[in-house]
Amino acid sequence: MTSATEPQLRTAAVPPSPAPGDRAAPRWSLPVLLAILALAAVLYSWNLSGSSLNSFYSAAVLSGTQSWKAWFFGSLDAGNFLTVDKPPLALMVMGLSCRVFGYGTWQMMAPLVVAALATIWILHSSVKRVFGHAAAAVAALVLALTPITVAINRDNNPDTLLVFLMVAGAALGLRAVRGGRLLPLLGSAACFGLAFNTKMLQGYIALPAVFAVYLYAAKPALVKRLVNLVAAAVVLAVSSLWWAAAVSLVPASERPYIGGSTDGTAWNLIMGYNGLGRILGGEGNGGGGGGGGFSGTAGLGRMFNDILGGQISWLLPFAGLALVGGLVLCGRAPRTDLTRAALVLWGGWTLLHYLTFALAEGTMHPYYTTALAPGVAALCGGGGVLLLRAFRADRRWAWVLPLGLGVTVVWAAVLLRRASGWNTWLWPSVLVVMVLAIAGLFVFRSGVSGLRLRLLAVSVTAAVVAAVAGPAAYAWSVPSGSGGGGGMGGTNPTAGPSTGSGFGRPGGGGGRGFPGGSGDGMPGGGGRQGGDAQTGDRNAQAGGGNAQAGGGFPGGGVPSRGPDGQNAQSEQAPGGMGGGPGGGMGGGASSELVSYLKKHQDGAEWLLAVSSSQGAAQLIVSSGEPVISMWGWSGSDKAMTLARLKELVKKGELHYIQLGGDGGAPARANSSVGEGGGPGGGNGVSSEVTAWVRKHGTAVKESEYSKTANSTSTSTTTSSSQSNQSSIYRLDPSDVS
Repeated sequence: MTSATEPQLRTAAVPPSPAPGDRAAPRWSLPVLLAILALAAVLYSWNLSGSSLNSFYSAAVLSGTQSWKAWFFGSLDAGNFLTVDKPPLALMVMGLSCRVFGYGTWQMMAPLVVAALATIWILHSSVKRVFGHAAAAVAALVLALTPITVAINRDNNPDTLLVFLMVAGAALGLRAVRGGRLLPLLGSAACFGLAFNTKMLQGYIALPAVFAVYLYAAKPALVKRLVNLVAAAVVLAVSSLWWAAAVSLVPASERPYIGGSTDGTAWNLIMGYNGLGRILGGEGNGGGGGGGGFSGTAGLGRMFNDILGGQISWLLPFAGLALVGGLVLCGRAPRTDLTRAALVLWGGWTLLHYLTFALAEGTMHPYYTTALAPGVAALCGGGGVLLLRAFRADRRWAWVLPLGLGVTVVWAAVLLRRASGWNTWLWPSVLVVMVLAIAGLFVFRSGVSGLRLRLLAVSVTAAVVAAVAGPAAYAWSVPSGSGGGGGMGGTNPTAGPSTGSGFGRPGGGGGRGFPGGSGDGMPGGGGRQGGDAQTGDRNAQAGGGNAQAGGGFPGGGVPSRGPDGQNAQSEQAPGGMGGGPGGGMGGGASSELVSYLKKHQDGAEWLLAVSSSQGAAQLIVSSGEPVISMWGWSGSDKAMTLARLKELVKKGELHYIQLGGDGGAPARANSSVGEGGGPGGGNGVSSEVTAWVRKHGTAVKESEYSKTANSTSTSTTTSSSQSNQSSIYRLDPSDVS
């Protein structure tokens, strides 16, 4: 076979995209897509009712079913004291489902599972229009089997809806490039605006690539393209800022404090905690502070480290090679060439997300990287097919595809070998299959007969299987529970075996999820750092001093255990929810304390006020009553001031406050929780509140509601006066001068 000229090679490798209806779909295309969707549905929903969801969002969804005001603002509690630290769109979707079908795991997760499956379908459709059915099938399979995507799609974090909206926006943007019409471009802008209202600036990461591709490659004249982009920018602004504008129109005294902000406004949340703070880091509410512990040190190699590597990086090298090779193959194509436009769009998506996540100095959870998966999948499918065509058309390209497959399988072996003792047969099997597949590609490369083409197809299929076998094993470990570890369900979900040492991975600092945490890995706890997630309860008891029967609260309790040692969520979550919405944050609240507080609530709107949102969420889910989070998720929100506390107490809207540990049992005087009240205890506002409560409140002895108080006090080494001291205080209107 002689070498083809550049135009001939482009014609063979990158044929013009057919108009809709020009070519009938092969008979296998739809069945393959349906099979991939069925596989994804199993991965995303199998044993879902036994999964631990993030009780931070579960509590907000429950509150949204009790109050339309809480539903609109995204309030953590139905009393609308404080919101979660995200915009409310994902909570709105889950809340509507729970209002219609009742509050429960399946009711909450059903719309997110549907959104995840729709994302696969949209990506398949978009890739198919440009690169063909085979490329679309590969892209859909890669997206469905991405490990971190499987993990987050089984959780009630907002990222599933975020990715759905961004992929829809990208697909509509590409359709606008192809057809030159304005409406798809406006739809794309609206989708990205809704993505902004799901997770704020993260929803914009891929937007520059979409708009840039339209500006360069769309069919209309330049002036028309610019006018269309201005119209799209207007739609983007409206669809992005409607919620923040509506919040700002409500007087501060009539709305909840916006969690994550420093001044109670949505605008501050946009630019700070959920904006530049995520990239630049910072103290207090500046994006959650340093996030290296969750995902490793910031740097260009972060996606390949021992924490994130097995979650997202399996096919990143191949995607990069496919992007570069595809762009070279496009050569000097016309400006409006759709193949090059698609490569630039999905390549820009991947590059922008990669750089953002790799270099972020703020909080960086592993599950954020699920947003990388659609770009990687599209490049593997579309770019991979281009490389296969070039492999068959020109000897000069015969080494590129085998090189990409070889690098892929070697990296897969490295990732699989990081998981010591986990499916040790898999990596050699993958190597053997890939070697045979590459050999088959060369043997049947130039075949034109029916048999040789079939054997070539078998070789290609074997290469795809070998490439996705590792991610598939990691993905299956999530619903099957066969990972041998993994991350903290709900709060920091991950897939596969534990290979890293970051927060939220067994063996990492802070036990199960957070720096300095107990067995729960929550702030303020006393658990032994570096503890295994599956033995976090023992670590909490060994390190804390405030881990008691009936504890199970962030900051020092027995994780996932109720007062009788049973799973707290299964017996306390409303509506017989099992281990679902109540789980994921380190267990449930003490039923003894909840019963006592309800009995003595005396008409107050809030059951209790605690230091942080973690503890409040546990109590809200366990009790079904509004609970105040005084200082938010990170403990830096200035939601509760002394003046505000006095006002609530004077009106009889709040009687009980817990200082120290959050939510399940009191923090003892010898607790590791600081004097300022656990999370948030170091700031001046919380110290002022704490001092006033201790001076004017009436301490509630633990023996008044806990059957285990006496036995606990006799076993402790502290004095009897210390052991009977409680961090629960009762305040009445008469206590306010």
